[in-house]
Amino acid sequence: MTDELRMQWQQCCRFILDNVGETRFNTWFAKTSAVRLESDSITLQVPSNYFVELYETNYLNLLHAALKKVFGRPLQIFYEVQILADHADSKVTLGESRGSAVISSKLERSGAAPVGAAAQTPGGAKFNSQLKKDYNFENYCTGQSNLLAVTIAQNIAGKPRNNDFNPFFLYGDVGIGKTHLVQAIGIRVKEQNPNAKVLYTTSRQFQHLYTQAVIRKTVPQFINWFMQMDVLLLDDLQEISGMVKTSETLFPIFNHLHQNGKQLVFTCDRPPMELDGIADRLIDRFKWGLTERLPRPDAELRKKILTFKAKKDGLDLPQDVVEYIAANAVTSVREIEGVVRGVLTRSISLNAPITVELAREVMKNTIHLVEKKPVNFEMIVEATADYYKLNPDALFSKNRMRDINDARQVLMYLTHKLTGLSSTVIGRKLNRQHGTVLHGIAAVQERLSVVPEIARAVETIQASL
Repeated sequence: MTDELRMQWQQCCRFILDNVGETRFNTWFAKTSAVRLESDSITLQVPSNYFVELYETNYLNLLHAALKKVFGRPLQIFYEVQILADHADSKVTLGESRGSAVISSKLERSGAAPVGAAAQTPGGAKFNSQLKKDYNFENYCTGQSNLLAVTIAQNIAGKPRNNDFNPFFLYGDVGIGKTHLVQAIGIRVKEQNPNAKVLYTTSRQFQHLYTQAVIRKTVPQFINWFMQMDVLLLDDLQEISGMVKTSETLFPIFNHLHQNGKQLVFTCDRPPMELDGIADRLIDRFKWGLTERLPRPDAELRKKILTFKAKKDGLDLPQDVVEYIAANAVTSVREIEGVVRGVLTRSISLNAPITVELAREVMKNTIHLVEKKPVNFEMIVEATADYYKLNPDALFSKNRMRDINDARQVLMYLTHKLTGLSSTVIGRKLNRQHGTVLHGIAAVQERLSVVPEIARAVETIQASL
């Protein structure tokens, strides 16, 4: 950076400071610098990709206003992020895209380890894993509904080179904590071995890197760089669904890391077999390890998360408020976090105590409140058939195929639990003997604690009702 550019950037910073205040400026702009100026663009060096996302989401108009005021003309913004702290050649340049970062420079560094020598990185470079320090196991709330997924993640983190869960494929709905959980794996690995090369990246970022590698004809360097990882955490795999070339490029990276005992962790919003447009041979590789669903938090876990998030914000919620929010904020962890922030803000702005009424006011403007409906037999039939992807008629048939029989027994169990109907009445509705229904209910009760598939089915169907 020239002295002139440094002074010009300082003028921009003063403009930004006047608009965002000292606290936000010191948090988000103090460590950013201008490193290159061209006739129609400027490149800003930022600490991490998170700053790029933040700038483009919240501060892009402000940045443009500052630049135009100081330079007298509109400038396109590029962001420079250094992946390896001690290696300048590991920088990537992210081009402004108003919403998503587009990689516009090669991803390579001098002295990159050749294929097969991933552990021999010269100089012991400090590696930017792109992990958020708060996304650790200590800040992850665990309950009965997510206990299995958390236990697997902790096992992987404790033994990244010697476990039965490689690859680990974690899937579930948006906003329920997948990203936090996989980053917790990376953080724990780094705590135990600071020299381990752990990389967290989104599939969208992986796609952008690959696209620019194709343009610049540096695909081998791109592949070799990823092959150096000890733990690769690839988030939101559905983002490359339909991008066959990208998934084909992921294939040799997967093979190399897996063959060399390196840990692979993927997240997705659906199980592998429901991914379209991804190479079949890659989907087959996912089956080598473990696929686990992360369910939506159940009521008890929602209360636990709610209390934890509130205390982190210095908020002590009354129990009736906790019960009310947990009963209505049922979609995701992200939704619970939003409610906590909303309640805190409203309480401060009104100088009012936190009550159920205040929580209700916040929630009616931010989420769709749960409307309680009585559950009946027909609703349970429909929900069970939908979960097992069956025609509802199959539940009433004499067919004893494994999936249909499991679904029928789950239907018996949930009907008994949620409607209070007697086993005799349930049997009459299903054209079954009273004893058959009792056996079905007992079978589900016995298998709930030992068969994850049954527990998952009961939890999901009940939640949908």
